[in-house]
Amino acid sequence: MKLGRLNHVGVATPSIEKSIAFYRDVMGAEVIREPFDLPAQGVKVCFVDTPNSQIELIEPLGESSPIAGFIAKYPEGGQHHICYEVPDIHAAKAWFEGKGARVLGEPRIGAHGTLIFFVHPRDMGGVLTEIMETPRPGVSH
Repeated sequence: MKLGRLNHVGVATPSIEKSIAFYRDVMGAEVIREPFDLPAQGVKVCFVDTPNSQIELIEPLGESSPIAGFIAKYPEGGQHHICYEVPDIHAAKAWFEGKGARVLGEPRIGAHGTLIFFVHPRDMGGVLTEIMETPRPGVSH
Protein backbone atom coordinates (compact mmCIF):
# COMPACT_ATOMS: atom_id res chain seq x y z
CA MET A 1 0.00 0.00 0.00
CA LYS A 2 1.15 3.54 -0.74
CA LEU A 3 0.04 6.74 0.92
CA GLY A 4 -2.55 8.30 -1.37
CA ARG A 5 -3.74 11.84 -1.93
CA LEU A 6 -4.91 13.85 1.07
CA ASN A 7 -8.64 14.03 0.35
CA HIS A 8 -9.77 16.18 3.27
CA VAL A 9 -9.26 17.37 6.82
CA GLY A 10 -12.27 16.70 9.03
CA VAL A 11 -13.21 19.55 11.34
CA ALA A 12 -15.80 18.90 14.03
CA THR A 13 -18.06 21.85 14.75
CA PRO A 14 -21.02 22.54 17.01
CA SER A 15 -22.55 24.61 14.16
CA ILE A 16 -21.99 24.03 10.48
CA GLU A 17 -23.72 27.33 9.70
CA LYS A 18 -21.24 29.31 11.87
CA SER A 19 -18.34 27.35 10.38
CA ILE A 20 -19.54 28.09 6.85
CA ALA A 21 -19.58 31.80 7.70
CA PHE A 22 -16.04 31.52 9.09
CA TYR A 23 -14.62 29.74 6.04
CA ARG A 24 -16.44 32.16 3.68
CA ASP A 25 -15.88 35.46 5.50
CA VAL A 26 -12.54 34.94 7.27
CA MET A 27 -10.76 32.30 5.19
CA GLY A 28 -12.08 33.47 1.80
CA ALA A 29 -13.49 30.13 0.68
CA GLU A 30 -15.28 30.50 -2.63
CA VAL A 31 -16.77 27.01 -3.05
CA ILE A 32 -18.79 25.71 -0.13
CA ARG A 33 -20.98 22.71 -0.87
CA GLU A 34 -24.53 22.35 0.42
CA PRO A 35 -24.67 20.74 3.90
CA PHE A 36 -26.37 17.36 4.12
CA ASP A 37 -27.27 14.84 6.81
CA LEU A 38 -25.45 11.52 6.92
CA PRO A 39 -27.60 9.62 9.45
CA ALA A 40 -25.63 6.36 9.07
CA GLN A 41 -22.58 8.20 10.44
CA GLY A 42 -24.55 10.34 12.92
CA VAL A 43 -23.36 13.63 11.43
CA LYS A 44 -24.31 16.58 9.26
CA VAL A 45 -21.58 17.23 6.67
CA CYS A 46 -20.48 20.16 4.55
CA PHE A 47 -17.46 20.25 2.23
CA VAL A 48 -15.42 23.41 1.73
CA ASP A 49 -13.24 23.23 -1.37
CA THR A 50 -9.64 24.39 -1.25
CA PRO A 51 -7.30 24.57 -4.25
CA ASN A 52 -5.81 21.14 -3.52
CA SER A 53 -8.17 19.37 -1.07
CA GLN A 54 -11.29 19.89 1.01
CA ILE A 55 -12.28 20.71 4.56
CA GLU A 56 -15.05 18.42 5.79
CA LEU A 57 -17.17 20.19 8.39
CA ILE A 58 -18.94 17.69 10.62
CA GLU A 59 -21.66 18.52 13.12
CA PRO A 60 -23.18 15.89 15.42
CA LEU A 61 -26.71 14.72 14.68
CA GLY A 62 -27.82 14.32 18.28
CA GLU A 63 -26.32 13.04 21.51
CA SER A 64 -25.53 9.57 20.13
CA SER A 65 -23.34 10.94 17.33
CA PRO A 66 -19.80 9.54 17.32
CA ILE A 67 -18.47 13.12 17.45
CA ALA A 68 -20.73 14.30 20.29
CA GLY A 69 -18.01 13.37 22.80
CA PHE A 70 -15.44 15.34 20.80
CA ILE A 71 -17.65 18.44 20.88
CA ALA A 72 -18.28 17.92 24.61
CA LYS A 73 -14.50 17.89 25.17
CA TYR A 74 -13.83 20.74 22.71
CA PRO A 75 -16.98 22.92 22.69
CA GLU A 76 -15.66 25.21 19.94
CA GLY A 77 -14.83 22.22 17.74
CA GLY A 78 -11.52 21.54 16.04
CA GLN A 79 -9.56 19.21 13.81
CA HIS A 80 -11.10 15.76 14.11
CA HIS A 81 -9.38 13.60 11.47
CA ILE A 82 -7.45 13.50 8.22
CA CYS A 83 -8.46 11.42 5.21
CA TYR A 84 -6.25 9.76 2.61
CA GLU A 85 -7.33 8.06 -0.59
CA VAL A 86 -6.41 4.52 -1.58
CA PRO A 87 -7.22 2.64 -4.81
CA ASP A 88 -8.52 -0.49 -3.04
CA ILE A 89 -10.20 -0.14 0.37
CA HIS A 90 -10.13 -3.86 1.17
CA ALA A 91 -6.42 -4.20 0.36
CA ALA A 92 -5.73 -1.12 2.51
CA LYS A 93 -7.71 -2.57 5.43
CA ALA A 94 -5.76 -5.83 5.23
CA TRP A 95 -2.49 -3.90 5.02
CA PHE A 96 -3.22 -1.80 8.12
CA GLU A 97 -4.40 -4.85 10.06
CA GLY A 98 -1.26 -6.70 8.95
CA LYS A 99 0.78 -3.88 10.46
CA GLY A 100 -1.10 -4.31 13.76
CA ALA A 101 -3.15 -1.11 13.40
CA ARG A 102 -6.64 -1.11 14.86
CA VAL A 103 -9.19 -0.59 12.11
CA LEU A 104 -12.40 0.81 13.58
CA GLY A 105 -15.19 -1.23 12.00
CA GLU A 106 -15.75 -2.58 8.55
CA PRO A 107 -15.59 -0.48 5.37
CA ARG A 108 -18.78 1.54 4.94
CA ILE A 109 -20.08 4.27 2.66
CA GLY A 110 -18.78 7.69 3.66
CA ALA A 111 -19.78 11.26 2.83
CA HIS A 112 -18.25 11.10 -0.66
CA GLY A 113 -20.34 8.05 -1.52
CA THR A 114 -17.32 5.73 -1.51
CA LEU A 115 -16.07 3.13 0.96
CA ILE A 116 -14.19 4.32 4.05
CA PHE A 117 -12.82 3.11 7.36
CA PHE A 118 -11.01 4.75 10.26
CA VAL A 119 -7.74 3.73 11.91
CA HIS A 120 -7.32 4.28 15.66
CA PRO A 121 -5.26 7.39 16.48
CA ARG A 122 -3.01 5.44 18.86
CA ASP A 123 -1.77 3.48 15.85
CA MET A 124 -1.43 6.55 13.61
CA GLY A 125 0.86 8.89 15.51
CA GLY A 126 -2.02 10.36 17.53
CA VAL A 127 -4.15 11.27 14.51
CA LEU A 128 -7.55 9.71 13.80
CA THR A 129 -7.12 8.69 10.18
CA GLU A 130 -9.82 8.01 7.63
CA ILE A 131 -8.96 5.84 4.66
CA MET A 132 -11.25 6.16 1.66
CA GLU A 133 -11.39 4.49 -1.70
CA THR A 134 -10.61 7.03 -4.40
CA PRO A 135 -13.92 8.41 -5.70
CA ARG A 136 -14.84 7.61 -9.27
CA PRO A 137 -15.01 10.63 -11.62
CA GLY A 138 -18.29 12.48 -11.25
CA VAL A 139 -18.92 11.16 -7.69
CA SER A 140 -18.28 13.79 -5.03
CA HIS A 141 -19.95 16.23 -2.70
